[in-house]
Amino acid sequence: MARARAGLTWSSAGSSGRARARLSRSSARVGLGWSFAALLPLGFLGVFFAWPVVAIVGLGLGEGGVLPVLGAPETWELVGFTLGQALGATVLALVTGLPVAFLLARCRVWGTGVVRAAVMVPFVLPTVVVGLAFRALWPDGGVLPIVLANAFFNVAVVARTVGGVWASLDRRAEDAARSLGASRLRAFTSVVLPALAPALGSAASVVFLFCATSFGVVLVLGGARYRTVETEIYLRTVELFDLSGAAALSLVQFVAVVAVLVVGGVLRRRRERALSLRVEAVRRPVGGEWGVVVAAWLVVGLLLTPVVGLVVRSLSTSDGWSLAGYRALAGTGDRGTLAVTGVDAALNSVRVAVDATLVALVVGVVSAVVLVGLRRHGAWLAETLDTALMLPLGVSAVTVGFGYLVTMDALPGDFRTSPLLVPLAQALVVTPLIVRIVLPVLRAVDERLRQAAATLGASPWRVWREVDLPLASRSLVAAAGFGFVVALGEFGATSFLARPDAPTLPVVIARLMARPGELNSQMAYAACALLMVVTAAAVLLIERLRVPGGDARVPGGTERLRVPGGEF
Repeated sequence: MARARAGLTWSSAGSSGRARARLSRSSARVGLGWSFAALLPLGFLGVFFAWPVVAIVGLGLGEGGVLPVLGAPETWELVGFTLGQALGATVLALVTGLPVAFLLARCRVWGTGVVRAAVMVPFVLPTVVVGLAFRALWPDGGVLPIVLANAFFNVAVVARTVGGVWASLDRRAEDAARSLGASRLRAFTSVVLPALAPALGSAASVVFLFCATSFGVVLVLGGARYRTVETEIYLRTVELFDLSGAAALSLVQFVAVVAVLVVGGVLRRRRERALSLRVEAVRRPVGGEWGVVVAAWLVVGLLLTPVVGLVVRSLSTSDGWSLAGYRALAGTGDRGTLAVTGVDAALNSVRVAVDATLVALVVGVVSAVVLVGLRRHGAWLAETLDTALMLPLGVSAVTVGFGYLVTMDALPGDFRTSPLLVPLAQALVVTPLIVRIVLPVLRAVDERLRQAAATLGASPWRVWREVDLPLASRSLVAAAGFGFVVALGEFGATSFLARPDAPTLPVVIARLMARPGELNSQMAYAACALLMVVTAAAVLLIERLRVPGGDARVPGGTERLRVPGGEF
C-alpha cells in the first residue's frame, strides 16, 4: 500500500511537472509570437523614422563642426530659451488645467460637455492657426504670446490626464480629513494632491515635451528675434544648409526628448495603477467648490478668446466687414501667390489626412495590441517599444523631413517623388496619439474574458474580434477622428515635403502670410477659420463617441474601471 501511494505520488508529481513544462513552453511560444508581432511597428519606425533621422545626423557629423556648435555660447542661450519658455508654458498649463480637471472629474453641472469639447479644440488645432490667432491679439509677437500659445495648446492634456485619475480617487479619504477639522485647502494639499502627483508629473512631462519642440507657434510669433532649438534646426537646414549645426542641435534635442519620455513613462505607469482605485459618481458642487467651477469657466473663456479674435480678424478688412478672404480661397491669391487655389489645397489636405490616418490606425492599433500582449510576457520589450513609439513626437519634424529627401531614393520607386511621402510623415506624428488613446482601453479589458474565449477554442484573432474589438470600438473611432484632425493641421514635416503643386492648407496659410498684400492676409485668416471650424466639429463628434464611464471590468477586482476616453 505504501509503495502504491508512493507510486501514485511520484506519478502525480511527474504529471504536474510535465504540465508545468508544457505551460512554460506554451507561454514561451506566445511570448515569441508577440515579439514577432512587434516587428511591424518597429519596422515602420525603423524605415520611416530612425533611418532618415540617423542619416541626416550622420551627414552632419560627417561634415564636422558639431563640437564647435555645442561649445558656442549662442547654442546654450538657444537651449536656455527653449527650456525656459517650455517650463513657463508647462506651469501655466498645469495651473489653468487643474480647475478644468476638477470640473470634468467631480462635478455635475450644466455645460460640462461644452467644457470638455472647448478644451480639446486647442489641442488639435494646427500650430500655424494658433500662431495666427495669437498674432491677431499681439501683432508684434514676443515671449509672452509664445508662452501663452503653448499653454493654450496643452490645457487639454492636463485636464484629461489629471481628470481621468481624479475621477477614480476615493472621496472617503478627503471626507475623513474634513471631518477631523482640516480645511478644504488642507484636505486638498494633504490628501488629494499627493494622490494626483503621478498624473500631474505625467501631464507635465508631456506638456513640456510639446512646448519644447513647438515649431509653428514660435515661427509665427517669434520671428527672427526669438528662436527655439526646433526653429533653429529649420533655419540651419533649409536656409543656411548648415547640416553640422543642425545635427548638433538634433542630438541635443534627441537626448532631452528621451529623458523626458523615460520620466513620463514611469509616471504614466504609476497613474495607470491609480486608475483601478475606485469610480466616484459626480455630484453638484458645494461651498467653495463653486469657486473652482467658476475658475474653470474663466479658463474656458480665455481659451476661446484667441479663437474669437481669429474669426473677427478673418472678417475685418480696411473697408469694413467683408467675406472677401473666404471668396478669394477659390483663387490663387494676390498676383498668383499660390500655385493652386485654396479650395484645391483644402481638398489635398483632406486626401493626405485620410491616407495618414489609415496608416497610423493600422500601425497604432497593432502597436497597442502588441504592447498589451508583451506586458504579460516581456515587460522590458513592452517598455522599449512604448518609448520608441513616442519618439516621433519629440524629434524635429524638419530633421525627419530632410532625412526623407536624403534616404527615400533608396526605396523602390524613389519615394522622394511619391504622393505617399507626406502621409507617411504625418502618420509618424499621429501614431503615438492613437496608441495613447487605444492602449488604456485594451489594458482595462479583463484578462479572464480573453482566457475564457481561448479555453472555448477561439483563436487569438477571434479573441481579438469577439472580445477586444467590441469593447474598444468607440475608442477606435475616437482615435481615427483625432488622428484625422491632427494630420489635417500638421505643419512641421509637411512644410518641408509638400510639393508646390500639391500643398496642404497649413502650408498655403504660411505662404500667404509670408507674402505682402491685404488679400493674402485675409485668405490666410479665412483658411485658418475654416480649419478651426472643421476641427471643432470633429472634436464635438468625437466627444459624442467618447467611452462613457467605463465598460471594462478591472482584472482581479469587483469595481468597474472608468476609461475617460483615452489619454495623451
